[in-house]
Amino acid sequence: MISTQAWADAQLLWDFQQMGHEPRPCSVAIGLGSHDLGVADATADLFFQGMAPLIVFTGATSRTTRERMPRGEAEHYRDRAVELGVPADDIIVESKARNTGQNIRFSRALLEERRVPVSSVLLVSKPYEERRAYATARKLWPEVEWVSASTPTSLAEYVESIQDARLVIDMLVGAQQRLVVYPQQGFMIEQQVPLDVSVAYERLRNEGFTSRLVAEAAP
Repeated sequence: MISTQAWADAQLLWDFQQMGHEPRPCSVAIGLGSHDLGVADATADLFFQGMAPLIVFTGATSRTTRERMPRGEAEHYRDRAVELGVPADDIIVESKARNTGQNIRFSRALLEERRVPVSSVLLVSKPYEERRAYATARKLWPEVEWVSASTPTSLAEYVESIQDARLVIDMLVGAQQRLVVYPQQGFMIEQQVPLDVSVAYERLRNEGFTSRLVAEAAP
């Protein structure tokens, strides 16, 4: 049973992870692979709105996707986008990345290899990872402008779609932890975290929402 306080704390983390960017036309859209096909749906929707003429889907598999997406997250994303009507020729698949840093680096390498001029990127992620993805992208590819995007949805709606409330809160806590730990390790830019968000994060950790935490010592 998840307490009322835990839900309130999760909502604070959810709201903080939203960057609040207004989608605008960019050189390319990069859809970050995960268990959530909604990222592919959101990327396709932005493509149809004319926000990007080209899509890169990036991602191999992880412990949460190896059974659901055995051919790799990016491959399944492409299939979903084509099913929705995106022309296959307008999609590039990057199928080796296993973390957000690799998503950015490997996508950049593919675009440079194909001589695609990039001045701005529409970065499409799960709703609760907008800020983490943005901070990583800014660190690894600072020369371009980044615009964050995700499926417009509430925390309650997202939990309903995933059908696993504890997993969603675990992932929120994990995403928040990375905003604190990864800048110290050189993986993303540093961002100011409001005190109420920090308190909510610590409270959720203490309640045991810890399955998506990473080691905090630098390698």
